[in-house]
Amino acid sequence: MTHAGPVAARRPEASETIVHVPLGERAYDIVVGRGVLQEAGPRIAALGARTAAIVTDAHVGPLYAETLERSLQAEGLRTSTLTLPPGEATKSYASLAETCDAVIGAKVERGDLVVALGGGVIGDLAGFAAAVVRRGVRFVQVPTTLLSQVDSSVGGKTGINSPHGKNLVGAFHQPNLVLADTALLDTLPAREMRAGYAEVAKYGLIDDERFFAWCEANWRRIVAGGPERDEAVARSCRAKAAVVVRDEREDGDRALLNLGHTFGHALERITAYDSARLVHGEGVAIGMNLAFRFSVSLGLCAAADAGRVERHLSEVGLPTRLSDVPGGCGTADDLLEAMTQDKKVKAGALTFILARGIGRSFIARTIEPGTVRAFLAEQLQA
Repeated sequence: MTHAGPVAARRPEASETIVHVPLGERAYDIVVGRGVLQEAGPRIAALGARTAAIVTDAHVGPLYAETLERSLQAEGLRTSTLTLPPGEATKSYASLAETCDAVIGAKVERGDLVVALGGGVIGDLAGFAAAVVRRGVRFVQVPTTLLSQVDSSVGGKTGINSPHGKNLVGAFHQPNLVLADTALLDTLPAREMRAGYAEVAKYGLIDDERFFAWCEANWRRIVAGGPERDEAVARSCRAKAAVVVRDEREDGDRALLNLGHTFGHALERITAYDSARLVHGEGVAIGMNLAFRFSVSLGLCAAADAGRVERHLSEVGLPTRLSDVPGGCGTADDLLEAMTQDKKVKAGALTFILARGIGRSFIARTIEPGTVRAFLAEQLQA
């Protein structure tokens, strides 16, 4: 399979930042800035495709699909658009089949493109369809949420959910281009913006205490828009790209990007992926707070650091405790059972991302289930 390289010939506008992901023949660019969607046609046409199958959802499509279609058609590309229901339930076997059939029906060849226009659900689903149709066609990510711009659109993880757990069926399939138009975030509901912010804060908590401190000082301006938002997206993308280049297939320290996710994914499963109760970023926020509190309980981290994490996430308006999950989240045994389906489980042993402090996260393997159960039971009582 032939992959196009990054769009190197096009110079960034003054208001744009380009983050390069150097993966050899699979290298690509992430273009960050306001108004990037307006220039999607020339950038995508530069990849050399003749046909683009756009995949979007019923929330995003009415807002932006026509703009994208016109931009692509102006450059001579033939387009088709599939609009799916919004929400985590769309990351399903049924939606994957529908998407694959739509891409094939659009006569997309291996040198053509699937374009994911939406948040993390659409990006993961469309990317997985691109990975398996004709054993792999190229695709472009046009993320429309803060969470997808800073996390799920970068790095090549694609997939769907199983009744057994989140993201258990999928493939690594790198995009050929990511267009992160930060102006599209202006239409996001406040709850979705806060949920995406959890993934921004995560990069500081993993290995960059200075970035976390910057987030503490600037989070209101990140949410409101303007230069701080663009900077937050670009810095987050650089941080993720650096990890992906070191460990593309999560054989090593890429697992650090899952800070908060072992707890968070278990909560999403417990709540049946019901976005009215919990969205992904909220699960991550609770999960990160739990990871720091768990680290304190194991004598790894100062209580002051865990308190700082909880205060900041709470100030932003994010949930931080198990008691914040509407309708409850079951028992300690329920949560532990949900965790055993996590992708990072090896030989039945649980793997967590824990912390020795802010910006000092690490991979902790073979954590005893009994220790986790006792911690969860304590947190549920609290």
